[in-house]
Amino acid sequence: MAIVTPVLISSLFTGFKKNFQDALGEVPSQYTEIATVIQSTTKSNTYGWLGKFPSLRKWVGDRVINSMAAHGYAITNEDFESTVGVDRNDIEDDEVGIYAPLFAEMGRAAGVHPDEQVFAVLAAGFTTACYDGQYFFDTDHPVYPNVDGTGTPVSVANLVVDGAYAGEPWYVLDTSRALKPLIFQERKKPQLISMDKIDDELVFTKKEFRYGVDCRDAVGYGFWQLAFANKRALNADNLWDTIVQMRAIEGDGGKKLAIKPTILVVPPSLEKVATRLLERELDANSSNELKGRVKLLVADFL
Repeated sequence: MAIVTPVLISSLFTGFKKNFQDALGEVPSQYTEIATVIQSTTKSNTYGWLGKFPSLRKWVGDRVINSMAAHGYAITNEDFESTVGVDRNDIEDDEVGIYAPLFAEMGRAAGVHPDEQVFAVLAAGFTTACYDGQYFFDTDHPVYPNVDGTGTPVSVANLVVDGAYAGEPWYVLDTSRALKPLIFQERKKPQLISMDKIDDELVFTKKEFRYGVDCRDAVGYGFWQLAFANKRALNADNLWDTIVQMRAIEGDGGKKLAIKPTILVVPPSLEKVATRLLERELDANSSNELKGRVKLLVADFL
């Protein structure tokens, strides 16, 4: 029987923390493929510059200052946590080894947390507004005839819906820009903390040492022009149609945006179809024109 002392408890926490950190570092992540990580230092961040695609003009005479429409798009950080209780009897009975997998799983949960959040927000783009007040995936994003966002806008779509389609949505993104289609706003990285003093109230009343992980972050949308969603069959014609529509998107004032679709994002249910579409060779007399055209990302948490 082990004697519970502060030195023993400190040693246990060191071991639990290693289990946590090892698992956290080994988790493969996908979110950075489609989201730009922004370090946050405040409760929320406002991205008033969204909608402005910078460009250069020939400098003749004085500089021309164009007033841009301001957008009050803000992303507010949220708190996330997970807590584990360790029974004092297990420590006294030298049974703490049974908790090692639990702390490893806690580390894994912290590691996949960004993926869970980012791909959930991508999927919610059909009913969640972005900087221009429209749903991120919509058929009527306003694009204005003047670069300063004035004039009568025309509606531009980054969504196609086939009412007869019963499958899951799929997405084509341009992730080649400094700002990717989604934003992962990180305020506080996952951190394992403990409440394990021998004279702690919960140890006294319930014989329980507590260990928890918490973090602060949030996910939001960048430029809608860099993303296109489809609720229609995933096939070569529809993928090419998506690429063509994205390439044709212009900014305010008829500005060419040079959108270059780089990645096809699908849920696991469409993995087989997408793999065949992008990677399968056809026959000796023809080649797969989509092979190597875009990268395939099968999103585990989509």
